[in-house]
Amino acid sequence: MIRVGAMRVNRDLINSIGGYVILGQSRCRGYLMNAHEFWGALKGRGLDFFSGVPDSTFHDAYNVMVADPEIRYVPAVREDVALGIASANYFTNGLGGVIMQNSGVGNLVNPLTSYSLMYKIPAFLVIGWRGYGGQPNDAPEHWVMGVKTPEILDLLEVPYEILEEDNLDSSLDRLLAAIKERSVPGALLVRAGVIQ
Repeated sequence: MIRVGAMRVNRDLINSIGGYVILGQSRCRGYLMNAHEFWGALKGRGLDFFSGVPDSTFHDAYNVMVADPEIRYVPAVREDVALGIASANYFTNGLGGVIMQNSGVGNLVNPLTSYSLMYKIPAFLVIGWRGYGGQPNDAPEHWVMGVKTPEILDLLEVPYEILEEDNLDSSLDRLLAAIKERSVPGALLVRAGVIQ
């Protein structure tokens, strides 16, 4: 048996259906990424300061971050406030992070374009990707933003990576290199169910 979220799934059953477990919007090769592994990889790269708005996409991963004594977390009432807090950290302690849901990307357009991108102030955005794949995935209110999130990041020329179960290190390294090279915010898109 392996654990998939709150479910226990028989490994033989997984192998008999081609090795995939379909869970919400995530397609996992028999496992989910452990939240401690995820935050450990970020901390190992110097990301230990986050601000943001809670998002159900992250499930227990959010609680793991908040409870981690090595991560400083400052709650924010909106995503633009979180970006401001993370930007302040950049000037005092290094690259700061924002944790948020993609529905809040709209709240970041003005501060990104008139502040972060203009003045080359980097930040690491961890964005829960609700509505991934568009209709009929997820609740109807997430369909449009699910499709538009990467398009908005492309339009703003914000580098991003899509986190998969097996690309944590390579995604982080590519994204952090782009953030450092261009001195701009970058985003890690995280579908529901990828992190346990």
